[in-house]
This record gives sequence, C-alpha cells and structure tokens, in this order.
Amino acid sequence: MEDKLYSEDHTDKEEKEFTLSVLTEDKAGLLNNITIIFTRRKINISSLNVSNSEVAGVSRFTIVTVTTREKAEKVVKQIRKLVEVLGAFVYELDQIYYQEIALYKVPTKVFLNGNSIESLIRNSGARILVIEQDHIVIEKTGHKGETHDLYKKLEPFGLLEFVRSGRVAISRSKRKTEAYIKELENSESNRLSIKDF
Repeated sequence: MEDKLYSEDHTDKEEKEFTLSVLTEDKAGLLNNITIIFTRRKINISSLNVSNSEVAGVSRFTIVTVTTREKAEKVVKQIRKLVEVLGAFVYELDQIYYQEIALYKVPTKVFLNGNSIESLIRNSGARILVIEQDHIVIEKTGHKGETHDLYKKLEPFGLLEFVRSGRVAISRSKRKTEAYIKELENSESNRLSIKDF
C-alpha cells in the first residue's frame, strides 16, 4: 500500500492544516534556525511546542501550520538539512493524536449568581484549577474547536484572560523514536524516510 504521506494528487495544491514533528538534539539556538525556514517561505506558524521526548537528549518540536502539502514537504526537507535535526515528518490530522490546553480567568463573583457557570464548566469537560478571592482559573484540555467553544461560552461572564497552548501530538504510526534514532545512527546516508517506520 502506498504511504499516504507521499501520495501525489491534486490535493497537493490545497491549503490545509499540517502538523510537523521534528526530532532534534537538545541544543540552544535551534528554535531560531527552524523558524527562519518558515519566515523565508512566508509560511505562518499557527502553534509551536517544544518538549523533551522519550529519548534522553532528544527534543520534539510540534509545529502547526496552514499551507499546501507541497510547501509543507519543502519546509521539512529544509529542516532535515539542519545538523542538529534527527528527523522531521509531516502529518495530517487523521495521522496523529493531539491535544491543546487552555486556561480561562473569570471573576469570582460570577459564581455567586447560582450554579449555571459551574454546570457549564462541568458539561464542557473543564475543571477549576485555582480559586482566588477576585478570580477563578478554569482549565480545559481538548482540540482547538473545543477550547474555543468554551471561550465563547465564558465571554458573557466577563472573561478576564484567556491563553491556549501550542499543540502536543504523537503519531498514530507504530514507529518508536528510540528505534528510529538507532537506525539513523547505523544508516550510511544519515537520512531516513518516515516510510521506513
């Protein structure tokens, strides 16, 4: 079966959301080198998250962008050329598991007007994170549409602050990061395709 990531058809020219997963050595200055690749191509980064991976000394960049598949794959090819990059992959939404976290600050006084906001929080799958004298912080984990939906519902209550994290994502493939890196170390070309994993 042909790998879906590399199939070419008319959809290569359509703009849609892609998630890029980049495995790198844990080195300073790499974030700047990666973002410059997007800037030069005038491609906007919708969200960016950097975290440790399950392999010591290896970081994972999760980058969300809206562009064409052709441009996304060109960006990934450029990222792979960076010395500290161990691997870079392009995913569509059906190829990953992903979540975002959002925090909402609302005035404490809105809780004094009955339990409608408490029901709203419970029914949205959110939870109260902090209760202070003048404000309450609510936490919601989910996809962007879900966190935005709660934002719209809390707006009438006098929302004081709102922040949403970058996406965190893992692929649906059976590829193990550790196995990929070991294979990379043994590879003469020092470049592997996601098709191998």
